[in-house]
Amino acid sequence: QLRLVESGGGLVQPGGSLRLSCAASGFSLNTYHIGWFRQAPGKEREGVSCISSSSGFRNYAESVKGRFTASRDNAKNTVYLQMDSLKAEDTAIYYCAALGRLRPCVLSETAFHSWGQGTQVTVSS
Repeated sequence: QLRLVESGGGLVQPGGSLRLSCAASGFSLNTYHIGWFRQAPGKEREGVSCISSSSGFRNYAESVKGRFTASRDNAKNTVYLQMDSLKAEDTAIYYCAALGRLRPCVLSETAFHSWGQGTQVTVSS
């Protein structure tokens, strides 16, 4: 059974950084693209990034380009989201999700079939 667990969320001041982790169990991550999504209070869930199974392709939402970086360590079966220059509007629950590598690496949540439980990120002074 595919299982994803996010960690690394927390409270950070504007301009600060956090690194989220998405650890997989029950399957090998190297056969899946991994997407990061977030949902702020009262808003719909939105795609943040997608990193392909080989790390050869990365896709980012315009709102996070230049500030967020997705990476993966397939040997550790873990994907990361480095978030720098955080803003208050980045406050949300962040989720990772898996998509089979034969599909395009997109930011559409409907394409992803396995989800983690989420980790809270709060950006506030």
